[in-house]
Amino acid sequence: MSGAAIRFDLLTILPGVFDGFLSQSILARAIRRGLVEIHRHDIREWAEGRHKQVDDRPFGGGPGMLLMAPPVVAAVEAVRAAAEPRGRLIALSPQGRRFDQIHAQELAAEKRVILLCGRYEGFDERIIEILEPDLLSVGDFILSGGEVAAMVVVDAVARLIPGVLGDASSAVDESFGPDGGLEYPQYTRPRVFRDREVPEILLGGDHAAIARWRAAHRRSQHS
Repeated sequence: MSGAAIRFDLLTILPGVFDGFLSQSILARAIRRGLVEIHRHDIREWAEGRHKQVDDRPFGGGPGMLLMAPPVVAAVEAVRAAAEPRGRLIALSPQGRRFDQIHAQELAAEKRVILLCGRYEGFDERIIEILEPDLLSVGDFILSGGEVAAMVVVDAVARLIPGVLGDASSAVDESFGPDGGLEYPQYTRPRVFRDREVPEILLGGDHAAIARWRAAHRRSQHS
């Protein structure tokens, strides 16, 4: 493993979905600077047969397809064995623990995080039984696959790695920071827009007064 602060391994049947996400903005800079290391793995590479099949219909009937156990288990085992440490394995699943800022902080302390992206109707249950991943959900809604959920996790965790954000205080002052609240109202130029003025206290340069104002105006979650 390189000297990056954290390594992510993304296991998916659609590795190209991550192209734009990994090549833009804060995350792209973090990768270039060696703070974050990301490896994509196409599960189909471990599938057998001429068609590299990774999904099949569920026994007992029902709609949709399931990711098959053999290629997924083989992919995860090979990826884990390819580098040290073995890493924390997470399967993106609606059955999992709800992802939040506290969980992001936990993962930011890891050296390696392996994210297994589901597709179709989910995983053959034997994948969960054999690999014993942590199950993680990004919310009570349906996505077409775990790739978008994996992007949420990578973005939230990478921001907490020292040096990724330009201002070290940014990750502390953001919503869901140590006080659990949301951010205070913020303003930029122009000072007046459609008769709405920036609060005068923010213009005076009294940092202690500004800090008190911001603390008093922090929004509560779900307000």
